[in-house]
Amino acid sequence: MKAFRLDELEAERAANDGAYLQFLRERHMSVGLYALDAGDHDPQNPHNQDEVYFVVSGRASITVGLETTQVARGSVVYVPAGVAHKFHHISEDLRVMVVFSPAEG
Repeated sequence: MKAFRLDELEAERAANDGAYLQFLRERHMSVGLYALDAGDHDPQNPHNQDEVYFVVSGRASITVGLETTQVARGSVVYVPAGVAHKFHHISEDLRVMVVFSPAEG
C-alpha cells in the first residue's frame, strides 16, 4: 500500500520550489499536487494525457476549451487530453490533486 499525507506533500512541494509535485507514478496513471497562490498565473499547456483535478483548497475559475466554471474545495474537473485549460482569477491559494492517465511524461 502507498499512503500519503497532504501536509507532508505540501511541505515537500514547497521545499522543492515548484508548483507541481508528482508523488505517485504507476503504469497507467500518475498523481501530483499542483499549487497556485492567489493572483498567480497558470502556465499550463495542453497535456497528452486525460486529467482529473480535485480541488483540495482555494478558489479560482478554470477554463477548459471554451467552457469556464468556478472551482473551490471539493470541485472535480475532467480535462480531456490535448484540450487547452487554465486556472485563472485565483482568489484564494489553490491546492489541486491531479490524476493523469496514462502516467504523465
